[in-house]
Amino acid sequence: MRYKIVVDSCCELPQELKNDERFEIVPLTLIVGNCYEKEDNMAFDQREFLDAVASCPECPKSACPSPERYRTAYETEAERVYVVTLSSKLSGSYNSAVLGKNLYHEKDKEKDICVIDSKSAACGETQIAYKIMELEEQGFAFEEITAQLERFVKEMNTYFVLENLDTLRKNGRLSRVKALVASTLNIKPVMGADDGSIIQLGQGIGMKKALAKMAETAIEEAVDAGKKRLMITHCNNLKAAECVRRHIEERLHFKETLILDAAGVSSMYANDGGVIVTI
Repeated sequence: MRYKIVVDSCCELPQELKNDERFEIVPLTLIVGNCYEKEDNMAFDQREFLDAVASCPECPKSACPSPERYRTAYETEAERVYVVTLSSKLSGSYNSAVLGKNLYHEKDKEKDICVIDSKSAACGETQIAYKIMELEEQGFAFEEITAQLERFVKEMNTYFVLENLDTLRKNGRLSRVKALVASTLNIKPVMGADDGSIIQLGQGIGMKKALAKMAETAIEEAVDAGKKRLMITHCNNLKAAECVRRHIEERLHFKETLILDAAGVSSMYANDGGVIVTI
């Protein structure tokens, strides 16, 4: 095995990549008050988790993997290791991965390890994983791959619309007044990422109009779509994800499109009904 890709559990992978020996998923831990605390692994039950979030007044939280857990993921015969984490503005997963790299290099300074802050989450991490595979299969040198990945992250766009804003309100990322107005008037913010931080790009009255606004924003900002992938993560809302896909693909052609169901950490951020788009 020439290379290995390590991702944290906020990354959505299709089943064939979950079973691929080139991949390892390092799990975060999900915590909802005193009623739920589980590792975000292959046994994750989305319905159980969403029910726990809905019934608990406290904000759901995640605990990042330890540096030691990351260090053990780097113990491989692969010559090069790439690590993809969710935005460092949302979690300590990136810093933990970097500390794990430092621990590993205390014993083996020769191993090439690249830790990538996705400045995104969910299918944003998946985008980067696919780019790594693409560049490796093209035979680029490690230094060239890391340089191209840095450019790729800067150019990638992330958008999302949430049916339920409670988690953003509870963790302070959406003001109480804005959350109340959104809930009372059925206004759904269209949000995006700016260097890994959450920003508001627009809004729509109702989920349907907000999703259409998100799709239009993605279309307007897309560059060289034919060379890119459209990836959509949904949390228990496949119908909305398919609607967004059709809307975007009516105007743009991509080399590949993937629709992925939210895993644990993504379900925490997106909450029930949320849809995330990356290009």
